Amino acid sequence: MSDEEHHFESKADAGASKTYPQQAGTIRKNGYIVIKGRPCKVVEVSTSKTGKHGHAKCHFVGIDIFTSKKLEDIVPSSHNCDVPHVNRTDYQLIDISEDGFVSLLTENGNTKDDLRLPTDDALLTQIKDGFAEGKDLVVSVMSAMGEEQINALKDIGPK
Repeated sequence: MSDEEHHFESKADAGASKTYPQQAGTIRKNGYIVIKGRPCKVVEVSTSKTGKHGHAKCHFVGIDIFTSKKLEDIVPSSHNCDVPHVNRTDYQLIDISEDGFVSLLTENGNTKDDLRLPTDDALLTQIKDGFAEGKDLVVSVMSAMGEEQINALKDIGPK
């Protein structure tokens, strides 16, 4: 047809969806759900009886996994809800920069330098104190819907 080459922009994303559908009636406590566009961990589920128009409703109370804000949603139990793909990865902490970013060591030996220190004060002081004492620290990074945040810390002993 034509001799010109086609150039495609790579976005390093295979087009995989950030969420998957799940029937509202099957989502349980401690599961995950998207409420108002935010990935949340479900802390409370209550189901109402079928009403005049025949739909049982599920009332979800969730805590945003990144901001810890409480969000609520009511969905007919037969409808589908978005459930985020949530991944937790452990990285070894190498360095903390002055501007609040951390340098992490991945499993394959590369460094990951695009994560900020957590906003949770207790976790923040634990990481800074442990790093200042020269301990080997492993941080757990939670990722969902294109966001990543450090959410836990493990001490694997002195260097």
